[in-house]
Amino acid sequence: MSEDVSLAGASAGAPTARLLLLGKPFISLWTVWLVVLGANFLLRLSLMMLSWQEAELTAAAAVQIFSVGAFYDIAFLSYSSLPMFLWLSLAPRRWLSSAWQKCLGYVFFIALFFVAGFGIAAELLFWEEFGVRFNFIAVDYLVYRQEVTNNILESYPVPVLLTVVLGMSAALVWILRESLVNSLVTDRPVKQRIMVGLALALLPVLSYVVVDQDQRELSENRYQVELAGNGPYQFFAAFRNNDMNFRQLYSTISEQQASDLLKAFVQGPFDSPFSGQPFDIRRHVDNPGVPSRLNVMLITIESLSADFLGQFGNHENLTPNLDALASESIFFTNFYATGTRTTRGLEAVTLSYPPTPGRSIVKRPGKERNLWSLGNVLQNQGYDVRFHYGGRGYFDNMSEFFSGNGYQVVDQSSVDNDELSFTNAWGMSDEDLYSQVLASARQANIAETPFFFHVMTTSNHRPYTYPEGRVDIPSGTSRAGAVKYTDWAIGDFLARARQQPWFESTVFVILADHCASSAGKEDLPINRYQIPMWIYSPVNLEPRVINTLASQIDVAPTVLGLLHADYESMAFGRDLLQDDLGEGRALIANYQELGLYSHDRVAILKPVRKTLIQEHAAGNQPRAREAEPQMQEMARTIAIYQGADYVFRNRLNRWERPEPGSPEVLTYNLEQ
Repeated sequence: MSEDVSLAGASAGAPTARLLLLGKPFISLWTVWLVVLGANFLLRLSLMMLSWQEAELTAAAAVQIFSVGAFYDIAFLSYSSLPMFLWLSLAPRRWLSSAWQKCLGYVFFIALFFVAGFGIAAELLFWEEFGVRFNFIAVDYLVYRQEVTNNILESYPVPVLLTVVLGMSAALVWILRESLVNSLVTDRPVKQRIMVGLALALLPVLSYVVVDQDQRELSENRYQVELAGNGPYQFFAAFRNNDMNFRQLYSTISEQQASDLLKAFVQGPFDSPFSGQPFDIRRHVDNPGVPSRLNVMLITIESLSADFLGQFGNHENLTPNLDALASESIFFTNFYATGTRTTRGLEAVTLSYPPTPGRSIVKRPGKERNLWSLGNVLQNQGYDVRFHYGGRGYFDNMSEFFSGNGYQVVDQSSVDNDELSFTNAWGMSDEDLYSQVLASARQANIAETPFFFHVMTTSNHRPYTYPEGRVDIPSGTSRAGAVKYTDWAIGDFLARARQQPWFESTVFVILADHCASSAGKEDLPINRYQIPMWIYSPVNLEPRVINTLASQIDVAPTVLGLLHADYESMAFGRDLLQDDLGEGRALIANYQELGLYSHDRVAILKPVRKTLIQEHAAGNQPRAREAEPQMQEMARTIAIYQGADYVFRNRLNRWERPEPGSPEVLTYNLEQ
């Protein structure tokens, strides 16, 4: 007895559409759904086991995670199955009963399960690296295929992994061939099948109307939120929503109140009065003292979390050079990255600008150029300004951003390969990068021009490979080895720099771009943002420790204050070397949550106009509670981010070159 007849007998009087839905050819669709849902269940279970302690799971929480997760899994399946809905409903009957249809069926289902299996493997590796499901980072990784592909090939046994996934996919299709390939063969006419197709086509429409990102917000624990999501669904949501409208999604206060609070936040002791225009924070900074001609070497180190250093309690001796440098520098012990990606760190350090929701300004083509920047200010004051990057400048739009804001870009593509001793997926080794920096400094010194070089390293990044023989941990084995090599390269660079004629007139500012890991239980886990910073110039600066709470937006005003430079400012940060800093504060954020950290509390803005206060932020058990927007601490937080949104949308932070002869244009006498 055929399957269709037996189904008909079991469901006498049922509508034809219902019979078709449960029989050929649609049984192949439901088999795919069951396999994918089962695989997603196992994936979610695996991720849960990997993060059991951090996720603080209970039986009730686990049930909720699996329930909400299945909801997202079905939503994504409804979208991705639309082509199959249409084929099974509209394909001519002679095609579905042909021999070539059966052959194509095997190929199609093997390919389908291979893609699904590859996606599951990718999610496991992505979770290991970032502690989240696919998000903006995964979108970026798809865009920059060369670096990412090479990184994956150097980090994992990809051929073996692909072979295993392909073999498992083929075996699964063979085992399920009756309900997959053989069930495609049917003599049902199109007129009957199209009724089912129309009904199934409503599923993605329903998903679009009903499902959004809010349903997974089932806990304040971010691991639970991520576990409840679906990786492919999150990926496409991130791709679609890479820019976020602040006024539509976040709490706001009156324009006048926000403008007044923002101006009070950025006002410094040497600043001229502001104009009366809303959110216009342009002012003249008249730093005391005679402007110096010190060179500045600003080094941002890839993923150098504070907890890698002995100065912050690490006992692995990974950073002996940087630990020793702390006692010879102005060392900042309470310093924070603004975000979790390199572009966030570069944005904050270069523009002294808060992290806004969505992508960083660095990656907003058409809007990332001609902005107030540290590079533009120093170029205008007679400096040779360059951005040295260990990789290729097109990655993360760095070349466009820096070249459009006062910098000459020097990257791997600017260097003859014969000059490089070691490269990997992300670019040249740190020691090769520093050799290029020394060559540029030599050029500037010969030209008798003060220089400002912003250097961005790459070695402390998966696949963690570096030249052999530098440290006692073999290349490519662990993050610890990459950290130790990064430290070695800094020590070697400073040793070489000390032999140069420009060393005594140079200030070295060293900090991280972000931490090695951003995952945590809370929306904004403070310990995942803490980074070190050194300001080193043994001839010009007395060593000391600064414990004041600060973040990367304070770097540019601090550098300009150290140089005693007078300038037009659009900076949101402040000079950390002033005697009376008052209350410490740090701006931190991820792609959606925006925070102001002060007094061991984080005021947090979330989409859909949610406002939270996270108490005991630096402790082991921070607590979050809802807060009214007009609460003083929350209103100030809203004002900063509402103001940053207004400033950027209205181009108030555009770069305006001062007229020749104005106080901001300085002439340096090298004999001075």
